[in-house]
Order: sequence, then structure tokens, then C-alpha cells
Amino acid sequence: MTPSSPAPPTRRRTAAGSWIRSAGSWIRSAPGTYTWLTALFVTTVIVRQMSPGFEEHFLLQRSTNIHELSRDPLRVLIASAFWIDSGRWVPYAVLYTVFHATAERWLGTLRWFAVAIAAHVLATLVSEGVLAWAIRHGHVPQSAANTLDVGVSYALAGVVAVLTYRVPQPWRYVYLFAVAVFYGIPLLTGRTFTDLGHFASVLIGLACYPLTRARSRTQTKTPPAQ
Repeated sequence: MTPSSPAPPTRRRTAAGSWIRSAGSWIRSAPGTYTWLTALFVTTVIVRQMSPGFEEHFLLQRSTNIHELSRDPLRVLIASAFWIDSGRWVPYAVLYTVFHATAERWLGTLRWFAVAIAAHVLATLVSEGVLAWAIRHGHVPQSAANTLDVGVSYALAGVVAVLTYRVPQPWRYVYLFAVAVFYGIPLLTGRTFTDLGHFASVLIGLACYPLTRARSRTQTKTPPAQ
């Protein structure tokens, strides 16, 4: 019995080329996701060049906290979606590929973007509104109005939630339960304004069901390719 010989170089190059073409096709099918992810890569590299003290000051100016929202809400709502305070980009690359890209391929770029923006903006306003109420009634200190609050996790939570309607039954309910547990337990145990924002994002994503119905009708009306 002769030992098996390794795959010839030509076969390995063919397999590698096929994988590269598949990855390229996936990226091209979700242009919004990977444009956003590229922007996050650039801003993450920029942040890593800063000293810790300057980084905090820089991100606070782009934070959707109460102080900055009261000064220029549109600017900070846009700016906060392009910075990551953890400095770790690779986990977001994985999450964007699994959730954002899947949702964009399914819903189309405009509907996916609508879900992500709705979750980012509305969850921010809900969480900061509750925080403002807590400050006004003395439940948290006034300094909480300047809390650092940047990132893309609200948009991500909303997209994770809307993908519930993509999962076939009966697994849809298992997926929904997992999402509810993942975002609900921190709200019950931590009860921070960001925990509230994430849970609000999930509810907003679920409320985007009409966008998924519109997508389904569009796919039904599209004639099959000849």
C-alpha cells in the first residue's frame, strides 16, 4: 500500500483561487457592510496612535452622551458610528460578516441600512433620555452626562434582531430566545444605560418586520432568470 502523495501545487492554487473568488463575491454582495467596516478599520488605526489621555478627550467629542447631544445631535449621532472605544477591530470584522453582511444580502442595502440607522439613532435617544431622567431625579450623578458613548453595538443589535425573520421555523423561536437572553440578562443584572440601549435596539430591530415583508414581496415578483 503506497502512502498518499500531497496534493499537487496546481490543485492547491485552484482551491485558493476559488476561495478568494468566493470571498470577493461575498464582499461585493454587501457593499454597505464592508465600506462601513473599512471606515472602522481606518479610525481604529488612528485611535491606536493616540495617547490614552488624548484618546479619551477625542472620543468624548464624538460621543452620544447627553452633553454632546444637547450641543450638536446630528454630528455626534453620525460620528459615533465610526469609532470603537475598545480598539479591537477584528471581532467587529467577524460580527459584521456574520450579521450585517447576511442582513444586507437578504434585505438589500437600503433596507439593511434603514434597520441599522433606526437602531443606532432611536436606541441612543431612548438610553440617553432615560439617563437624563435619572440625572434629573438624582438617581445618578450629574457627571454621567459626559459619559463616553461611541460605537456600533446598537446598530449591530438591531440587525441581529431583524435576522430573526430570516431564520426558518421552528428554529426562529430558538434564535429569538437566544437573542432575548443575550441582551436581556445584562439589562436585568447590570441595568446600565448601554444595557437599556442594546435591549431597545433589539425591540427596534424586531419592529422592522414590515421591511422584511417588503423584501419578500420584491423577491416574489422578480421573474426567474432565463
